[in-house]
Amino acid sequence: MADDLDRLLDEVERRLCHRHGGGQEDEVEKRRCHRHGRGEEEPAAAKEGRSAKVLMSAGSSEEDLDDIIDEICNDSSFTKTPLKLKSNSSSLTPERNSIVVQARGKRCCPVYLGGSLSPSGIGTNISKRACDQLRCTACDFRVSLFNDYVWDQSCDYLFFRNNMPELSKLRAKMIKKKGARAYACQCSWRSIDELTDLQTEQQLRWVCGKHGE
Repeated sequence: MADDLDRLLDEVERRLCHRHGGGQEDEVEKRRCHRHGRGEEEPAAAKEGRSAKVLMSAGSSEEDLDDIIDEICNDSSFTKTPLKLKSNSSSLTPERNSIVVQARGKRCCPVYLGGSLSPSGIGTNISKRACDQLRCTACDFRVSLFNDYVWDQSCDYLFFRNNMPELSKLRAKMIKKKGARAYACQCSWRSIDELTDLQTEQQLRWVCGKHGE
């Protein structure tokens, strides 16, 4: 922006000198070339003094200044180079936003249940793993799982409603079975021996609650 101010002052000074026929035009050009040629930035005080000198130039009137400013504003060399303001603020693009969201938590797709021998983690079509971050959308409880156990056949809704998630009370109806895994929330329960796609268990309202959060 300072370069644009210099340019504007130079143009005003040059046109003033040219309009009043003084011998100052060459001097102004020499001074401008000397300053820009050496690559030195004009001090702020010098800029203010020069702008004051331009405004107080001998023989210049308010009408002259208005005419010159209008000429410069209409000059194509100025209109073709609008000022570009730099912003220090940075914004995330939609693509980067989506990357951030994905990094915070991943879901299984599809969701698998499995016995104690099945690997646990994020399940995919390629990497079939039993989800260990299950949550029930019906009772809003996290699904508990117990390796090497199955549920007794006498389990019912009231048993889990009253005892979840207290393990000491749940043990009353847990049966030891190597390789199995007992799943339960406050309203549903399952005993699983091998890797099973959750979609085959239509009655369960369980979903992956995201991994890595």
